[in-house]
Amino acid sequence: MKRKLVSTFLTVAMAASLLVGCGDSTAPATTTDTEKTEATTETSTETATEAEATEETAEAETTASGSGKVGVAMPTKDLQRWNQDGENMQKQLEAAGYEVDLQYASNDIATQVSQIENMISSGAQVLVIASIDGDSLGTVLEQAKEQGIQVIAYDRLIMNSDAVSYYATFDNYMVGTKQGQYIEEQLDLKNAEGPFNLEIFTGDPGDNNARFFYGGAYDVLKEYIDSGKLVVKSGQVDFDEVATANWATETAQSRMDAIISANYADGTKLDAVLCSNDSTALGVTNSLEANYTGDWPIITGQDCDVANVKNMIAGKQSMSIFKDTRDLAAKTVEMVDAIMKGSDAPVNDTETYDNGTGVIPSYLCEPVFADANNYKELLIDSGYYTEDQLQ
Repeated sequence: MKRKLVSTFLTVAMAASLLVGCGDSTAPATTTDTEKTEATTETSTETATEAEATEETAEAETTASGSGKVGVAMPTKDLQRWNQDGENMQKQLEAAGYEVDLQYASNDIATQVSQIENMISSGAQVLVIASIDGDSLGTVLEQAKEQGIQVIAYDRLIMNSDAVSYYATFDNYMVGTKQGQYIEEQLDLKNAEGPFNLEIFTGDPGDNNARFFYGGAYDVLKEYIDSGKLVVKSGQVDFDEVATANWATETAQSRMDAIISANYADGTKLDAVLCSNDSTALGVTNSLEANYTGDWPIITGQDCDVANVKNMIAGKQSMSIFKDTRDLAAKTVEMVDAIMKGSDAPVNDTETYDNGTGVIPSYLCEPVFADANNYKELLIDSGYYTEDQLQ
């Protein structure tokens, strides 16, 4: 509409100037009305085209400098890592010039759905969502799709929705692989006779990542379980048996209490506990401190939460997978920026993550493991934590 008004205004103005020129005694007497009309039309068209080009250039400059609103939905503030993810995301998006609507949902699905609805209605142009339950957002994301809002699933894949445009995460199968390999190496499973006793704790069954963590580790350890070199005395091996609702520390602790009571209260040695993340590892550690009297087992984890790094330093937790959320946030900001500028987001995996509607183009950051030997280099020297935080 603005462009039409500009064109009309310029046409009228040009016509008026030509009428004034007709009364000028210096005007060429041979100029015809047809020539005047053609000249007016050409000049008006050129001027309008220039105006349109100027307007489009201004729009491009605005986009290039970063503008628009981004909705960021995080599951909860109860776990340290989500606070860090949210803060890193907001800081980097705002530094890139975007307005950020960051919300935490207290692990309540209805709250997260409501928050996303509000982001859509308030003009968010891209949504970055770490879902509480990967299957719970289909209806609200249909609203986003209808309005042309692209969705980046953040760290947790959103399932069974074709509204998901991209996935940004760490290589979650590799996380589990590294945990399984750590146990394999520490127990020297390739050479030692065994048997060794193992228990398994993974994450929330509604979190698609939990299956990748479990799968990566189990694929390393399965041959030793099958051969009897690793013995799971509780008999709880299948994913559904070892899953931990909401990744809750208290739930893991309660289950470990029951396992110790039934299998290790008589002094039987527990050699290793595979924990998919730090909140479950913390529950297992709490239970062992209260109920277990044998030699301390190997305990894995993930996220390098402060309490767990302190446990590593104290010898209570053996390792934790370090996923530098600053790197994931930075990559996600790159993806948002590309989308806002009308380009395809950068990805490095187009085969692995099928959410039930097709494979979602993904960017996978690489995790590393931290233990008592390298935590200073990874966590303190890099500025992720200060030394005081880990005292």
